[in-house]
Amino acid sequence: MRVTVFSTHLFDRTSLQAANTVANHELIFCEHRLSEETVSAAAGSLAACLFANDTGSKALLTRLSSMGIRLIALRTAGFNHVDIETADQLGLTVLRVPAYSPYAVAEHAITLMLTLNRKVHRAFNRVREQNFSLDGLLGFDMHGRTVGIVGTGKIGSVVAKILLGFGCKILAHDCVINSELVQSGVNYVELEELYKNSDIITLHCPLTPETYHLIDRVALKRMRPGVMLINTGRGALIDAKAAILSLKSGQLGYLGLDVYEEEGDIFFRDLSEKVLEDDVFVRLQTFPNVLITAHQAFFTKDALKNIADTTIANLSDFEQGKINSDNLVTSKLLA
Repeated sequence: MRVTVFSTHLFDRTSLQAANTVANHELIFCEHRLSEETVSAAAGSLAACLFANDTGSKALLTRLSSMGIRLIALRTAGFNHVDIETADQLGLTVLRVPAYSPYAVAEHAITLMLTLNRKVHRAFNRVREQNFSLDGLLGFDMHGRTVGIVGTGKIGSVVAKILLGFGCKILAHDCVINSELVQSGVNYVELEELYKNSDIITLHCPLTPETYHLIDRVALKRMRPGVMLINTGRGALIDAKAAILSLKSGQLGYLGLDVYEEEGDIFFRDLSEKVLEDDVFVRLQTFPNVLITAHQAFFTKDALKNIADTTIANLSDFEQGKINSDNLVTSKLLA
């Protein structure tokens, strides 16, 4: 089957080609994101393969459908970047990679916590400049601290288990209660209580209309002064402008981001020779207590292999008329 792969990076090409050895699909790699200017690259293909920052809008899905595309193969677990209702109306099948490696993302969330707490990023730069002063590098014991986890699906559950090993107290919020976590000592509470009593809050919930800007000005004011906030989920879970105001007031003590609401024009690209035009992102970079990584939480060898293997399997299943229901995305999931 002929497939146009948008937002292709070297790591995509390598892992997908390795996974495609037996299936032998015709993969057409396109470095650019899916957009009005690049959608024509899908001409002649039966499937379009999208990454995190490809936008499957109503207009673009309509264009793809008119060109003969019948399958949208996502190389992501999240699907908020695709208009699923429009896909259903057009008869487009949407398949995703629901569980490529919860450990990769969970471990990166912990990495952000530890780095911010012990100021490892700042210490690294100091030592390279022969500055061995410890002033300004004071951290705190993770042991005994209360961590609030918003979303205890596969990733959030792994985060909880790691933090329990540190001796942290865990508060969780999710519409589905994980009985295994409860037996391990995790306490499920309402968001209000989680905000009020957590020293660290980490976000692992999907982006939906209900969770858009979940962390806004009001939510931030309900948190403990000096709270640490971590987001490895989706950028739009946090109102970045509200976070900046909270950082300036000292209410928000630490901010660790692997995602950003307007990351589409920034992440996965080398912009070192350019001036960033996103004033909000540039402002975030000025704070010494903010740590930003460029959507790399998923980026492990294990995760890349799983993403590629599942993506190729989804292509083959569709071609053979046997869809894996666990990977199928329909508007029913939005209900």
